[in-house]
Amino acid sequence: MRRTACFAYSCIVDSTDQPAVCVENLVVNYGAVRAVDDVSFHAYSGEVTTVLGPNGAGKTSTIEVCEGFRCASSGRIRVLGLDPETQRNELNKRMGVMLQNGGVYPSARVAEMTRHYCTLYGHSVEPDVLLAKVGLSDLGSRTWRRLSGGEQQRLSLALALAARPEVAFLDEPTSGVDVNGRDLIRKIIRDLASNGCAVVVATHELDEAERIADKVVIFDKGKIVATGSLDELRSGRDEIRFWSRSEFDLAELSRHLDVKVLQIGRDEFLVTGTADAQRIAQLSQWMATAGADIRDLRAGRQRLEDVFRRLTIGEDQ
Repeated sequence: MRRTACFAYSCIVDSTDQPAVCVENLVVNYGAVRAVDDVSFHAYSGEVTTVLGPNGAGKTSTIEVCEGFRCASSGRIRVLGLDPETQRNELNKRMGVMLQNGGVYPSARVAEMTRHYCTLYGHSVEPDVLLAKVGLSDLGSRTWRRLSGGEQQRLSLALALAARPEVAFLDEPTSGVDVNGRDLIRKIIRDLASNGCAVVVATHELDEAERIADKVVIFDKGKIVATGSLDELRSGRDEIRFWSRSEFDLAELSRHLDVKVLQIGRDEFLVTGTADAQRIAQLSQWMATAGADIRDLRAGRQRLEDVFRRLTIGEDQ
């Protein structure tokens, strides 16, 4: 067993081969409606597990059960080896939770609220350190209601870190945050995972998930439709994307390349099933002969957005 320090103010994590979050055969019913239908997945210390899904897919209900905020209809849930329903008080001491909205009194001041949370957790983290970490040192006297949406998100993240968490559940952590703020939050998330915390992020931001995820869990209609690393989910789905404002015969280009070429945006085109250099050369040569420009060209694995679309609405490219 290995003890690991997290951040400069260090959370202490027991590193074992056991999952930090273990969800087995989870069912959540709301009356006659089954919101979560026999779901199982694991999240490990030292990794960012990103939970994705359309609205109403069951991901929020699942995470609320893991946090102890909602009861399971059936199934087995363990977080850090604890039952979040019956051992929530013990789990709260080791868990950080960031809600997407709310959870803070509108008139509460930034510094006062941060000090309050740090006091609840025994001052294991200094409030000034937390505020500096999320870039809010200069806003200590400002009330919650006077913060921008992005600043509120960063404060919510700081409060989730007050416990020096061994596991952190973060709901839409970059929603409404500007570019620089997103960079800051990504670094904090990656630092958490790199130093031993199990980070579970629920998000609709597919680009964000692609930047931070070690593992992806995709929900749809109450079930998990895919789980794995980004490379595993995109395996065998190579593609070439290019942008052009020229007019050209799309069907003739498809025949020339002997693969399907799709127009997926106003000026964006997709060559499916390949990313090899020879096909790129054929494409470039044909476009030059046809007098058509290529403004940008990218080749490689399919984007997470396309994987998500294929799995949740059945678009297969």
